[in-house]
Amino acid sequence: MSKPVSVSVIIPAYNESRYIRRTVTAVWAIPEVNEVLVVDDGSTDDTALLATQAGARVIKLAQNSGKGGALTRGVAVSTGTVLLFLDGDLGSSAGHARQLLLPILAQQADMTIAKLPLTGKKAGFGLVKGLARAGIRYFTALQVQAPLSGQRALTKTVANKLIPLASGYGVEVGLTIKVARWGYRILEIAVPITHAETGRDLAGFKHRGRQFIHVAKELWRCFWRYKVKARKRM
Repeated sequence: MSKPVSVSVIIPAYNESRYIRRTVTAVWAIPEVNEVLVVDDGSTDDTALLATQAGARVIKLAQNSGKGGALTRGVAVSTGTVLLFLDGDLGSSAGHARQLLLPILAQQADMTIAKLPLTGKKAGFGLVKGLARAGIRYFTALQVQAPLSGQRALTKTVANKLIPLASGYGVEVGLTIKVARWGYRILEIAVPITHAETGRDLAGFKHRGRQFIHVAKELWRCFWRYKVKARKRM
């Protein structure tokens, strides 16, 4: 007998006290959700307390391990047969993530990726996104419009094969490449989710600089894994 379908939401969060209560509350309003896990990645603010008050099951990490480490922990302790990865800063817009779940529940896809609306706010120059798109296309021939989107739904079967996830900001690129190369079905969906964006200030450029480095490192690991090692086995 197959296991009944259930949905676990996994929210990695680091110092998200400004948004986490509204994010968790909105997620609980999704009728298919059975469990909300907030993995507090070594926060120094009230993220864990506010998430608990909103009804989430909170997993506290002793120190900051990065988004990939937090998601890996969340996958390991989750109970659902379908998982929904969401960022902690979505606020009330997190409820729209139901649109990511429905194709998975209908067995129309193995992983869905949210394409977020343009906000009109000036951010970076698209270098990180361009690198991520090019890397995914190189390794999988897949054209992805939202390669860095952290808002995703996937089956627990797929998620279990992915962990441990890449550390840092390369996590989404790495998991997309793996899922595509394994032959699973990936579907991008336009979803009206919003989150806190970095602007064209010093902090924003530092953030995108770290993103670029992390994505480049993950693509190098993929090159070594899928190209160099493959040649050595020939």
